[in-house]
Amino acid sequence: MRGGRYRLQRLVRRRRRAIAAGLAVTAAALVAAGPRGGTEPHGAERPRGHRIAQPVRRPAAADLVTAPVRIADAATVRLLRPGDRVDVIAAEDPSTGGDARVLARGVRVTKVPEPLDAAAGSGALVVLSAPRATAARLVGASTTARLAVTLC
Repeated sequence: MRGGRYRLQRLVRRRRRAIAAGLAVTAAALVAAGPRGGTEPHGAERPRGHRIAQPVRRPAAADLVTAPVRIADAATVRLLRPGDRVDVIAAEDPSTGGDARVLARGVRVTKVPEPLDAAAGSGALVVLSAPRATAARLVGASTTARLAVTLC
């Protein structure tokens, strides 16, 4: 066969080029779809997944303090377990024109101490982990208002 060797060399060269081009395209696609690094300029990263209305900001561990809070309804406190998230609501005396207001949202229950028999009429104690400012509001409000919790 005349020129067979030349045709074979040309076929091998073309195949190598096709494989090299395919590998280059595959590598570029993997780089484009891979995880984002910290080398990109600020704002160049595209958001992934579902968009959220407001970013969730969790307080740093150093900002959290534990606050013992007396809840007016002892039966409600029996439903709580450590690790639960609750909203704390202050209900002031309606005869004085007081209103209910939310003092803390999504605070974590740290501990639910066993109730004492003598203190059953005055509610029950629960220990909450909350940011320092929120804990101060909770302790202050517990002296003037009846506190209630709702599970989140």
